[in-house]
Amino acid sequence: MLLRSDIYENLKMALQTLRQNKLRSFLTVIGVVIGVWTVMAIASIISGIDTAVKKEVESFGTRSIFIAKFKIGVHVGRRTREERMRKELTYDDAIALRSLPAIELSVPFLDISNNPFGQKLMVTANGKSSAAIQLQGTLPDYERAGVELVSEGRYFTEFENESNQQVCVIGAAVADNFFPYGSAIDKTLEIGGSEFRVVGILERRESFLFGGGSDQQNNVLYMPYNVARKLKPNADDVFIYTVARAGRMDEARDQVTDMLRVRRGVPFGEPDNFGMATADSILDQFRAITFGVAIAMVVISSVGLMVGGIGVMNIMLVSVTERTREIGIRKAIGARRRDILWQFLIEAMTLTGVGGLIGLGLGWLTTLLIRLIVPSYVPLWAPIGGFVASVGIGLVFGLWPAWKAARLDPIEALRYE
Repeated sequence: MLLRSDIYENLKMALQTLRQNKLRSFLTVIGVVIGVWTVMAIASIISGIDTAVKKEVESFGTRSIFIAKFKIGVHVGRRTREERMRKELTYDDAIALRSLPAIELSVPFLDISNNPFGQKLMVTANGKSSAAIQLQGTLPDYERAGVELVSEGRYFTEFENESNQQVCVIGAAVADNFFPYGSAIDKTLEIGGSEFRVVGILERRESFLFGGGSDQQNNVLYMPYNVARKLKPNADDVFIYTVARAGRMDEARDQVTDMLRVRRGVPFGEPDNFGMATADSILDQFRAITFGVAIAMVVISSVGLMVGGIGVMNIMLVSVTERTREIGIRKAIGARRRDILWQFLIEAMTLTGVGGLIGLGLGWLTTLLIRLIVPSYVPLWAPIGGFVASVGIGLVFGLWPAWKAARLDPIEALRYE
């Protein structure tokens, strides 16, 4: 067993060798640097986005159920004929769901952001115009969900919805853009040629992904459902937001599924012709995607680490050849095989460990740059795992050169020139 002083001396010798061959040492471990840097960078992105998605989805409440015409989540490729032929969800569907025992709230949303020709409806005020605002028609009951809180003014009322009054509640980004000086309350906006009076401003929500870019979370405008329908009579893009009663989520999902299947005429044994998701199911789907990305990260970083390991083995074999006489002298004055073995193993692990530290440093810098675009943070396991992997690569790939050095015959080694 090596003494602590032996390990210290071997470490000093390893560092001295690195200092004497700086460029060669760096080129040897560049694969390790890339591998550890990749782990740090991708882990920070995945962890940051995972946290942001979780925070965003859970902001709607753990009892929320989202219902749409299509399956909610990531979709790749063309939709099937069955999906294209599906009928739209309706206002009446949302109202009917309110009668279910396990449902506390059900609210329809009508997206009227586009005009009948597929062009974005313009919002104009104070000489400014924008086609990027999300225009949604909904009911006053949505305020009860507590998802969008009013910071100034009020939400529109049932009377205003029933009497088709052209009022609206705007997001913080809309208020900042059109009314940067003073309050937006009781000011007017022109939407598709019609004037709307602002009655409320929503609290600012934290940007979901792109902190420094678009602020879509706050670039919204809500108006009474009936007014939205009047503004765009042929609109059919209806989304339903429901809230289950406390402790009855599973029951609520079953009841919603059964009612919508009956209302939409889905035959027994056929799959649902609508999409439904909860906060948990959205998170599960997202994490299944990030798991695949994490696997790809491991493969990519492993390639870099393997390249680095092969480079370490190569350079250590060269080092053994260059230092054959040194090895012979050490053995002649009493060094044992295990002493030589550990000398070269520690040198190999020090080499890859230094490469790992460089990779960690580059990873931290990359994370700071990434944070300017998307939320990111480095989970504790990433730097620990990266450094342990880099040192482990040195141990594995340095074993053969170290064993070869330890088995050299001291007499033959002393004769070597």
